[in-house]
Amino acid sequence: MGIEPVTAASRPEASICGLSAVPDLFRAAAEAGPHDILKLYSPEGNIINICPGLEPNSAASCYRLEVVAADCHSEPLGKLLAGALGFDLSSMEKRLQGLEKKVLFAAGQTPAVVLEMKKRVDWFREKLESVEHLSWLGFYKDLSEGRQQPSPFYHKRSLHKTREEVERVREKVLQMSSLEVSEELRRYLKTPTFDNWQWEDAEIMVLLQVMFTDLDFISSFNIEPEALQHFLFEVYRRYNNIPFHNFKHCFCVTQMMYGLIWLTDLRNKLEDIDLLIMMTSAVCHDLDHTGYNNAYQINAQTELALRYNDISPLENHHCAVAFQILQRVRPRPLLTSTQLNRHQTVPHFISEIKSQLMMILIKVSDISNEARPMEVAEPWLDCLLQEFFNQSDVEKLEGLPVSPFMDRDKVTKPSSQIGFIRFVLLPLFMELANLFPSKRWAVCLEV
Repeated sequence: MGIEPVTAASRPEASICGLSAVPDLFRAAAEAGPHDILKLYSPEGNIINICPGLEPNSAASCYRLEVVAADCHSEPLGKLLAGALGFDLSSMEKRLQGLEKKVLFAAGQTPAVVLEMKKRVDWFREKLESVEHLSWLGFYKDLSEGRQQPSPFYHKRSLHKTREEVERVREKVLQMSSLEVSEELRRYLKTPTFDNWQWEDAEIMVLLQVMFTDLDFISSFNIEPEALQHFLFEVYRRYNNIPFHNFKHCFCVTQMMYGLIWLTDLRNKLEDIDLLIMMTSAVCHDLDHTGYNNAYQINAQTELALRYNDISPLENHHCAVAFQILQRVRPRPLLTSTQLNRHQTVPHFISEIKSQLMMILIKVSDISNEARPMEVAEPWLDCLLQEFFNQSDVEKLEGLPVSPFMDRDKVTKPSSQIGFIRFVLLPLFMELANLFPSKRWAVCLEV
């Protein structure tokens, strides 16, 4: 609800009731009960204190007042609840104390199961009394360590891959390295209908090696297969266990890029080094993504935002991690081939056209899930919304501006897709489809 643009101190009620009664005026405006808990939000969505010194707002930027919970700590409300439930809470507490004494007398000591139960009750009470912003998400925060970084999505798995997890995949890949990939699978791998959900991480790793091999990168740049495999293992290790921006997403983007290279006959339009750059960029484009976008990084003043001065912190971080991996793996033929002087002979305007085209192809590959069959695309949408909703929950918990397209209270699956497909996906794919039949572009790209 909106609040009229006046200060608390200027209200006539404040002078009659005293400044301490200002919260009661807001309670009356919200038609809230005497034991309800109120929250007041600024026009930017931040929680502000209800006090006499409250700054005036305006009709164009109203405060928002919400009734968020009932105050269960108040004695009158406790009696009301007890009456409504039909029993006396104080008598129940005395009865439980009596039972505890009987158990202690009979057993000689308090049983371990009772101690564990008391420990859980105390923990739950502490959570109820100290949870931030009265949000259920706060129950996942560890009270003993103060202010936390956003919690991982899967509570049973760590955000970063464990050494055991990586080694398990490595062993499977090594076991499959001697297997021959069929021609039927190679053809299927070149299509935009490829279904990633049928493949495990180790199998995906093998398919990535197949892509780099089939594009003749191994022979063209004299890359040792072991170096490529080591590089892909490091990439796998640096993708986190989050719903969307994970290793499977990395594979899908790379597979779409691989398919577009064959579909548009880019092997006859671009140089091998350009194709290698695009494939490597697709593999590395979301390295070490934590599931929180640039807006969150900047608003929360995270380490990445501070490190990169609020300038594309995620993209800079992905790139930095990619170079760390390349430096660690050191596939020397790959690194030296990117510095060949022959690229300096290409006219500047043609080089710019190629760079723009390469960036467009990477972007198309990155957002291509909705261009795949429904049985492939819809699970990816569920993963994306899970990641979005997690971020908006954390933003609410920390009092940060909430990204509107991530708010679980406002976004639905259909609403999230209609605008994206109509205004982003379709125009980009249609222009790409119109681009390659053009002889003018073919002449430019063949230089």
